Amino acid sequence: MALSGLSTLGITFGYGVEATAGTKPATFNQLTRINQIGEVSIDPEKIDASALEDMLTKNIAGRGTVSDTMSVTVNLTPETQTEWETLISAAATAKASGLGVWFQTIIPGLTKTTGDPAVSTQQAFFVVAEPPTSIPQPSLDQNGLLTVEMNLTVNDYKGIQASVSFT
Repeated sequence: MALSGLSTLGITFGYGVEATAGTKPATFNQLTRINQIGEVSIDPEKIDASALEDMLTKNIAGRGTVSDTMSVTVNLTPETQTEWETLISAAATAKASGLGVWFQTIIPGLTKTTGDPAVSTQQAFFVVAEPPTSIPQPSLDQNGLLTVEMNLTVNDYKGIQASVSFT
């Protein structure tokens, strides 16, 4: 029976630093207390395929333009501050070595069956991105939850692939 949809309950998010440039890391670190993960959109460009005899413009699809940033909203606590400071430091070290940082979003129930119908693999969304160079100041409301918006600069969208367990 087909699923009606998937819940966002239980989603996990984290990062892994490449050991080899361009290769998905074998280990990922989970980031906790995430409230929201923004989308990565792919907007197709259009190529004008019109000719002189055409009275109306005719277009064909061109390459897709990927979002510049991906926003992650985090509950700011002493623990999450340390997690993000560790990530920011690891990303700076990786960049200096020509390596990237991959971010993984695991959604429970997003699985793929290949070959044997009894065997399914947990899938995840992957993005190679750079965190900000420091934790930004959050907006503050009275009687509100202290959250901070961490805007990741998207370098490369990798899409849906087999997930990697968090360490």
